[in-house]
Amino acid sequence: MAAVHLTGPRVAVAAKPAALGGLRLPTPSITVPSGRRARGLVVRAATVVSPKIGAQVVYSKYAGTELEFNDADHLILKEDDIIGILDGDDVKDLKPLNDRILIKIAEAEEQTAGGLLLTQATKDKPSVGTVVAVGPGPLGEDGSRTPLSITPGSNVMYTKYAGSEFKGQEGEYIVLRASDVMAVLS
Repeated sequence: MAAVHLTGPRVAVAAKPAALGGLRLPTPSITVPSGRRARGLVVRAATVVSPKIGAQVVYSKYAGTELEFNDADHLILKEDDIIGILDGDDVKDLKPLNDRILIKIAEAEEQTAGGLLLTQATKDKPSVGTVVAVGPGPLGEDGSRTPLSITPGSNVMYTKYAGSEFKGQEGEYIVLRASDVMAVLS
């Protein structure tokens, strides 16, 4: 395939570091629970999209369409499939896009109120955490952004099965949409 012309708010992401002409992505210190790659480098963009060419992005694990061009594997994504831009090697450095929120998940309780120690299998996964970063807000039809009302540092409760989970150097994180936050705790 000689050329790819993207339409709408789409980006092409290099799926493997070899596709970058020798440029290597940093060793990932974040892990995604699924086996599918969820990190890449933007190599081409259509229209005006938030991640610029050369940005290292994290995207939804089942998003996109795989494509080979210029003898390299790529992934064509909608801009909305991109979770955020990763400026460092750890998920805490992620800059969420649009209406997404990065949350550090609270530690699970080690024992019951009665003092019984819990095994790893019996611990309930918490659905509360502290907001680390928020996106700029959704883009309206007129091109303006509506800022999110949730701010970094807020303690929040979110829906149990929402978002994309990551393991970082300082614990577990989740990125989800603002609509998945059920309450701000005080």
